Amino acid sequence: MLGIVGSLRRDSFNRRLLDWAAKIAPAPLQIEVDHELLRLPLFDEDLEVDGGYPPEVEALHERIRAADAVLLATPEYNFGIPGPVKNLVDWASRPPMRGPLVAKPIALIGASTGRLGGTVQAQGQLRISLASTGAHVLPWPSVLVAEAHKRFDGDELTDEMTAKVLGMALDRLVELVAAVSSPR
Repeated sequence: MLGIVGSLRRDSFNRRLLDWAAKIAPAPLQIEVDHELLRLPLFDEDLEVDGGYPPEVEALHERIRAADAVLLATPEYNFGIPGPVKNLVDWASRPPMRGPLVAKPIALIGASTGRLGGTVQAQGQLRISLASTGAHVLPWPSVLVAEAHKRFDGDELTDEMTAKVLGMALDRLVELVAAVSSPR
């Protein structure tokens, strides 16, 4: 499984959350966290038309296609999706209905230092964007970490309830991957 950090900041709580998820993931999930995959040129359909995808976008497509699932840890900026995360979704949606996100199981998690909602707005907006690409987004449980600065001690997640919900989400992701990949 591919773990994508939705923050460019070195000391991001979303980096910590995703790294913690990789550490506690149940046996069937082996999460390869990529801290740099978000560094893409701005989406521009002309690049596609004029000469194909930039190398960074080709690499993104290859990584997503090769993964059984994607775990995306996103912050929330101004009650919305951070620009780099939306840019990643836009590039990964290409070509329309044949991009690497089609039928891909995806789970969203997110951490914020704010008091209310964690990343509920960003995740809600992402669910809409990802559904339009044909991805299978894990509907429940929502991993919304508010006041993240109180939930970590260094890189260790210390909040018991957050750890429990994160574990439940990872277990459900295992089930989603099995359901999507099993023959009908």
